[in-house]
Amino acid sequence: MAIQPDRADFIEPHIFSEENRAGERGTRWVVAITAAMMVVEIVAGWWFNSMALLADGWHMSSHAVAIGLSAFAYAAVRRYARDRRFAFGTWKIEVLAGFASAIFLIEVAATMALGSFERLWNPRPIDFGDAIIVAVLGLVVNLACALILHRAHEHHHGHHDHHSHKVHGRRHDDLNLRSAYLHVIADAATSVLAIAALLGGMLYSWNWLDPAMGVVGAVLVGKWAWGLVMATSRILLDREMDHPVVDEIRETIASRGGWPVPPRIVDLHVWRVGRRQFAAIIGLVAADPAVTPAAVRDLLGRHGELCHVSVEVNRPAA
Repeated sequence: MAIQPDRADFIEPHIFSEENRAGERGTRWVVAITAAMMVVEIVAGWWFNSMALLADGWHMSSHAVAIGLSAFAYAAVRRYARDRRFAFGTWKIEVLAGFASAIFLIEVAATMALGSFERLWNPRPIDFGDAIIVAVLGLVVNLACALILHRAHEHHHGHHDHHSHKVHGRRHDDLNLRSAYLHVIADAATSVLAIAALLGGMLYSWNWLDPAMGVVGAVLVGKWAWGLVMATSRILLDREMDHPVVDEIRETIASRGGWPVPPRIVDLHVWRVGRRQFAAIIGLVAADPAVTPAAVRDLLGRHGELCHVSVEVNRPAA
């Protein structure tokens, strides 16, 4: 017997919350500021022949796309939250946006690396003074964006100080917002690298340092992109059977039901359907008539992260 909950179980409360809207507003502001500074840095890097400045601009463009997708995901998740065509809600729109962003970033990283190596083989004169001014401006913009997102994060964090939902001892922050914040911090670090490379070239004639920092920037973007591909594809492909909640389901059924003979699990599927929500299909064989789908669901109800549990109980053959 399978027990199906109402579709409303999959509309997460955070979707329409004020803190979620604060995160969306913050990401929109950061997208606009980052995109404007990205154009300035790319044009300036091309004009002043600075590969480090170009790399920083492209790095910033990658994050503009990522943060832009985060802002889009906020709006799309809210817009389609009550659309019954989404059997398990709309949270994976955020995940899909992250995956698309990661694929784009890998291409950007490859372009940055090829351009930097080309400048190592064929160096060009660099207008260090003007390039440094633009790089410093980029750093200031990154720090301003970090402050905007940090305030949005504090708003979210403060709201949940007394209402937080924890799973396995970890607080569930807004991963979308935290990801955007980390992108901006990474941008600031890349700006520091560009400034250091330009200063080294201007003060010590280390012209090779500029394209070398371009390579470093490409590696940073590529590493972040690959990590995002792995994290998002894991969710999109429902690779969650190594999550601690799976072992807790097994342990709960085996030892906490108070049945003389615990039921035997013959089929178990667990997958993530939200930031803090999991669905599970459980097939059991149990001789004890007290082991019913309703009893198993009540037993697993202590795990707040399980929002949808379908249970089938079979009796052993005589």
